[in-house]
Amino acid sequence: MSQSASNISMSLKAVLLDIDGTLLDSNSFHAESWMRTLKRFGYNATFDAVVKQIGKGGEYLLPNFVPIDKLRSQEKEINAFRKALFHREYIDRIVPFADARRLLELMRKRHLRIAVATSSEKSDLEVFKTLLKIHDLVEEDATADEAEKPKPAPDIFQAALNFLGVEASEALALGDTPWDVEAAGKAGVRAVAVQSGGWQKEQLQDAGAIAVYADAADIVRNFDQSPFAR
Repeated sequence: MSQSASNISMSLKAVLLDIDGTLLDSNSFHAESWMRTLKRFGYNATFDAVVKQIGKGGEYLLPNFVPIDKLRSQEKEINAFRKALFHREYIDRIVPFADARRLLELMRKRHLRIAVATSSEKSDLEVFKTLLKIHDLVEEDATADEAEKPKPAPDIFQAALNFLGVEASEALALGDTPWDVEAAGKAGVRAVAVQSGGWQKEQLQDAGAIAVYADAADIVRNFDQSPFAR
């Protein structure tokens, strides 16, 4: 283990977990539902453009595609349409990444407390946790419902810290987008990233990730040398 990893592990008490794109193969479905929704309201956006915004809350995503003067009057309707479409056609198609539960099991074996830190709504998170079979491993949930602002604002990570009662220096975040890394950093939490959300290693490092892995299974294979090992 590197010296930097050793310094982290000595004080590490908790992990703050993103879900979409990190533990679940869901980013493409979120992107497709947003792309179709935008088209429905007359705004053309490519899949590649939309998928790079996944991980942000809707209030940060939409201004990239909808003019501000239109957004004020349409935001509520757009969000409602997208939510209904996602639930109707996509949520049942989501599957966990390999070794997602195993990764959390390894964290718990090191006596790390786990909180989810996601921009998803609480009702969706319950579906996702059931898919992952991780209810017994997760102690707290911080969702969009607990945050004034979604990622890349720090609110969700700050809420997770508060729920666990730990300091930012005692936690690591795990996410799949620069928005996760940025949000964690604003909350004072160091972040590990995975590339399973579609971002390149260099992009995640540039956002501030202290380590980058291919996916959850890659962390499992290299867990004893990872920043999560104690």
